[in-house]
Amino acid sequence: MLADEIRKQMVDAMKAKQTVRKDILKTTLGELQTAEARSGAALGDDEAQKVVKKLIKSIDESLAVITEPSTRSKLEEEKAVLEALLPRQMSVDQIVEALANVRPQIEAAKADGPATGVAMKHLKSIGANVDGKDVGEAVKKIRGG
Repeated sequence: MLADEIRKQMVDAMKAKQTVRKDILKTTLGELQTAEARSGAALGDDEAQKVVKKLIKSIDESLAVITEPSTRSKLEEEKAVLEALLPRQMSVDQIVEALANVRPQIEAAKADGPATGVAMKHLKSIGANVDGKDVGEAVKKIRGG
């Protein structure tokens, strides 16, 4: 389970005196515990990954406005730690390849929105780990945009 992996990595970071790593992992565990308390049940890996992605999004929002170099560096390090907890996402080219079976439906869609819906449905059915922006880009590539 992801929560167990985070605990293990946090202990390793404490032993190695990696303060930034330890702190972000501790924060992540706290967020997971809060989510579990709200739901009243242990989180599965999918739900835990959503919590991690939410933290990454928060860091991205901070990075968009913070210019101070040492703070940016710390946030980028935290983001890297969190991203390493998630399964690798497919690249745009890998998504295009994975959509080969539904390419005719994507090309036949009236607009990019419905085409993206077809793409997302297919990718979800095969359990692909993708970013929505990358799917949109892949759809545009397929549709010649």
